[in-house]
Amino acid sequence: MGDPKKLRKKYETAMHPWIKKNIDEEKILRREYGLRNKKEILKVSSFLKKYKNIAKKLTTVKSSQGEREKKQVLEKLQKLGLLPVGAELDQILNLHVKHVLERRIQSVLFQKHLAQSMKQARQFITHRHVSIGDKEITSPSYILSLEEEAQLQFKPSSGLADENHPERAHEIKEIQKEKELIKKPVKQKVVEEENNETTGTE
Repeated sequence: MGDPKKLRKKYETAMHPWIKKNIDEEKILRREYGLRNKKEILKVSSFLKKYKNIAKKLTTVKSSQGEREKKQVLEKLQKLGLLPVGAELDQILNLHVKHVLERRIQSVLFQKHLAQSMKQARQFITHRHVSIGDKEITSPSYILSLEEEAQLQFKPSSGLADENHPERAHEIKEIQKEKELIKKPVKQKVVEEENNETTGTE
């Protein structure tokens, strides 16, 4: 039997981990995106740092090989939905941690109104209810490509595949509620204007 493979960290830790501002920002991100621990933020930061370093390196390269590498990097980030079509290399440097967190399968599931909260979206994924086409996904940190996003669904064998399942978020009902809230103030204004016209006041 050979030596066991030594697993390497998938993230880099900060040189100064006890900066209050950074700790407060991480707490907000954890609540907003339903993250389990700080490690998930570090993985995203390392992912982003990797491509920013590549972009900085390639901006100084003028060879044909450098141009091919630029094209490959841009195409990959465009497929992941992190950059728009026709983006330049400099735009990679403008990406933030939130941009990557928005592309996690947990976030996309919530954005598509397939879950009522980020925490519930995480629960659906870890409990094996979610798939991309026929491929089951159990990792909430999985970064979706635009092509995969179109295939995101609940597994046909899952009870959550039924739109009337009590744990499903009902997008139509939510939209109707929002419309009612928007219309109410408008109706009140119309009534007030009509009353003002009849009494001759402004």
